[in-house]
Amino acid sequence: MPVLVITGTGTEVGKTVATAAVAAAALAAGRTVAVLKAAQTGVRPDEPGDADEVARLAGAVTKAEVARYPEPLAPATAARRAGLEPVRPHQVAEAAAKLATEHDLVLVEGAGGLLVRFDHEGGTLAHAAELLRAPVLVVASAGLGTLNTTELTARELRCRKLELAGVVIGSWPDSPDLASRCNLADLPEVSGAPLLGALPAGAGRLAPADFRAAAPGWLAPRLDGTWDAEAFGVREAPPGGSQEAQLSAGP
Repeated sequence: MPVLVITGTGTEVGKTVATAAVAAAALAAGRTVAVLKAAQTGVRPDEPGDADEVARLAGAVTKAEVARYPEPLAPATAARRAGLEPVRPHQVAEAAAKLATEHDLVLVEGAGGLLVRFDHEGGTLAHAAELLRAPVLVVASAGLGTLNTTELTARELRCRKLELAGVVIGSWPDSPDLASRCNLADLPEVSGAPLLGALPAGAGRLAPADFRAAAPGWLAPRLDGTWDAEAFGVREAPPGGSQEAQLSAGP
């Protein structure tokens, strides 16, 4: 995968930290990595953005942005309010393609979900992925409600004939509830794609050296990691679950 597009099922699902983990695992495997933020919102020109955070956590990546806007809004809205030119899908695709000539792996991180608008004409990250013919990795939340948003995202990708590389849980809780544990089995079913990892809650607060050492253990081999979905595994309790049949999560 010379280019991998990374999107979330919504905001605050752990997309940037997941991008950093994918970058760290690829670097550990000896690959050169670039991280491209399609549209950075909510930061001033002198503030670090998501690509900077990926570099801080993952290490020696090439970082780039196509555009940034000061207000924490959808890119099209943020551009309009700032009086700036919006980012266009072809600009994202061209920037990623250029980086791909110089790196083994280019990670293109979107803003929010797959269909968040870049411009007033309705351009999105999905359009950029189409131009790149790149697979898409979906970062999802762990708990109640994630099945709906994940399935909607997967359906949209299939409608566009885009490859869904898999799903990564962006923040796996220390004490997962019933819904989260059941979702480990249900997410691959509703998405039609494999579960490719689960990042522990608070992973982004680790010291960079600790993050880099641990990242391969959070991701499946397809993402240069060692994580095993079956070993992580769940057992479903019967209705009214007895104490003996409680769900048990893996490591």
